[in-house]
Amino acid sequence: MIHLPVAVPDLAGALDLARTLARSLASTPQVDVASTTVSAEDAQHVRHWVFCDRIMPDRRRCRRNADHGDACLPNDDP
Repeated sequence: MIHLPVAVPDLAGALDLARTLARSLASTPQVDVASTTVSAEDAQHVRHWVFCDRIMPDRRRCRRNADHGDACLPNDDP
């Protein structure tokens, strides 16, 4: 687990930054992109999921953002 404190104005900004960082590190085998969460420094026990994380029929995870309203989409990564 790596904690990387950043300064962003709100939760939406934190989620956007986390998505960008996670996707940029997706080719690194040690990184579990689907498990990416964000939290406030003073409330680290309250985590907000960045990605959907539902497992699709092909055993891959949904690639959409957490709490999406549309149908899940399988991740294109092998």
